[in-house]
Amino acid sequence: MIEIRPKQINDTQVNVPGSKSLTHRILIAAALSDGICTIHNGLKSEDTLYTLTALQQLGVKIDDESDRLVVHGTKGVLKPSADPVYLGNSGTSMRLLTAVASLGQGTYTLTGTERMGERPIQDLLDGLNQIGIVARSVENNGCPPVSIIGGKIEGGRIALKCGISSQFLSALLLIAPYTITGVEINVIEGPVSKPYVDITVDVMENFGITVMREGYDRFRIDGGQVYRAGSYLVEPDCSQAGYFWAAAAITGAGIHVKGIKKDSRQGDVRFTEILQAMGCTLVHEKDGIKVIGGPLSGITVDMADMPDMVPTLAVVAAFAKGTTVIKNVPHLKAKESDRLGSVVKELSKMGIEAECSDTGMTIRGGPAHGAEIDTYGDHRMAMSFALAGLKVPGVFIKGEKCVEKSFPDFWDVFEGLYQA
Repeated sequence: MIEIRPKQINDTQVNVPGSKSLTHRILIAAALSDGICTIHNGLKSEDTLYTLTALQQLGVKIDDESDRLVVHGTKGVLKPSADPVYLGNSGTSMRLLTAVASLGQGTYTLTGTERMGERPIQDLLDGLNQIGIVARSVENNGCPPVSIIGGKIEGGRIALKCGISSQFLSALLLIAPYTITGVEINVIEGPVSKPYVDITVDVMENFGITVMREGYDRFRIDGGQVYRAGSYLVEPDCSQAGYFWAAAAITGAGIHVKGIKKDSRQGDVRFTEILQAMGCTLVHEKDGIKVIGGPLSGITVDMADMPDMVPTLAVVAAFAKGTTVIKNVPHLKAKESDRLGSVVKELSKMGIEAECSDTGMTIRGGPAHGAEIDTYGDHRMAMSFALAGLKVPGVFIKGEKCVEKSFPDFWDVFEGLYQA
């Protein structure tokens, strides 16, 4: 357990690590590529290391050097694995690699933590089944562990549900170039979190793949394509930047996060616009984005495309005048924790009026007091509620090491706010 002590925060600059979403996708594309790839500024966290280690288990040689990752592409040829592939509670790893395993040889079992065994994946399995891949939930409950039989994939048409996760779509897109005849995906539900689909398509195109699409409804990828080896740079993570922009909002300081531009395809860059709507000043600079805190007012906002920022916004809303309504995020109940119920419970501990429904939450700003915050093993709960401690004495974060899932150096960077 760690105590967060309120203190005056001065204007400062912050560096955040490479994007988790991009690192997962670039690792997979590099692993399937036609040669040696170098990945610069890749995130080395618990989640991305699950993906890296799993790829190694499937026969991909990856050199973890101090300033880069060097991935030796396999041209889509993966080795069998008799041992289960363990992926902890990394939902991204589980979903993307479930599809990737179908390119391999023999039967693969992908498993994880107890919580992972509660996170739905049936819609992805159904999509794989539609193009002839034998993929099933081992417990027949639509959740991991999953079993996949790898082999040659002919391709075909898929009618895909993406109402729970856009990663189901991303997973199928990533393997589509390695099918024989190609894949056409018709999205019949969703997708939620649309910017993550754009990230996937961008990575594929940067690796030389042609993707034909009609918005978010229909995608066509010809078979027989190969990811092209090269050097790839991972831009800073906008989700992680959001904690520091939120710190500015809560404290009134000016915090500049380096290396992020307003035209980033990461959807969470738009969190700055939400903070601006609440009363902050937004400054786009050459080498990053700066948020300057101001008097905050509650807003009503659809967060379907920014679900990872919901806990952060909820904490900011606790310090805003009036009521904030967060809409259209039912998929948050299936994250590392039930992020709707968990956020409301912890805000209530601090004396903040909050309630949730199946699709969102309502927060009424007001006086807050200290509390011991349970994180439920969820990295975003820990980092979001740490922000409250910048203004409120007596905030303790339990299980603070869960930040290693996505931001191993978070506490060091957070402490740097006091030293600026």
